[in-house]
Amino acid sequence: MTDLIPLIPLGFDRLDPEDMQTRAAAFVDTIRRRRSVRHFSSDPVPLDVVRHCIASAAQAPSGANKQPWTFVLVTDPELKRKIRFGAEEEERAFYEGRANDKWLRDLEPLGTDSNKPFLESAPALIVVFAQRSGPEDEQHYYVQTSVGIACGFLIAALNDAGLATLTHTPSPMKFLGEILGRPRYERPFLLLPVGYPADGCEVPDLPRKSAAEYLVEHHEG
Repeated sequence: MTDLIPLIPLGFDRLDPEDMQTRAAAFVDTIRRRRSVRHFSSDPVPLDVVRHCIASAAQAPSGANKQPWTFVLVTDPELKRKIRFGAEEEERAFYEGRANDKWLRDLEPLGTDSNKPFLESAPALIVVFAQRSGPEDEQHYYVQTSVGIACGFLIAALNDAGLATLTHTPSPMKFLGEILGRPRYERPFLLLPVGYPADGCEVPDLPRKSAAEYLVEHHEG
């Protein structure tokens, strides 16, 4: 029988309701201003801040605590250029044939196309890889869910730290593993440009669903 993991006291501070409300309201106000940015300043970002945000992502829960993720931080201009060329090749195939007409119509109001200059102009890229197994074929569980939660932590942490991001998922993304020399048991999950918005940056004025559309509550009585 496998020995149980030792237990330690939970580090948890119970807040009074007023403080909880203040914190929750402040967080939602901050996260509401988060937008996907496609026009980045070339100004460098403090990499220790980015590393702290990645450390936050690595605290996410995961199936059987396998922590099936790898975060690759890229600032090298030549690697960014290779990633851009690889992404644009896949995106051209997507826009010119892989995507059905409905998908393209839904994308049309956003003005996106196969040109991805932000992959070079953003000062940093974070490429998130999902580990389908461990290096010795160790079994991993709920990999997509676990890595998705970690990416949510990462995006929220970067936003809270004052950095802009874009969730980019060119499909397929096999080229990322090849460019970055990742092992076969890792699969690209998300390509995340990180930086400051360019001066005069504009984003689509997108509505969000109301609480009545996304929240369902069941209460006693």
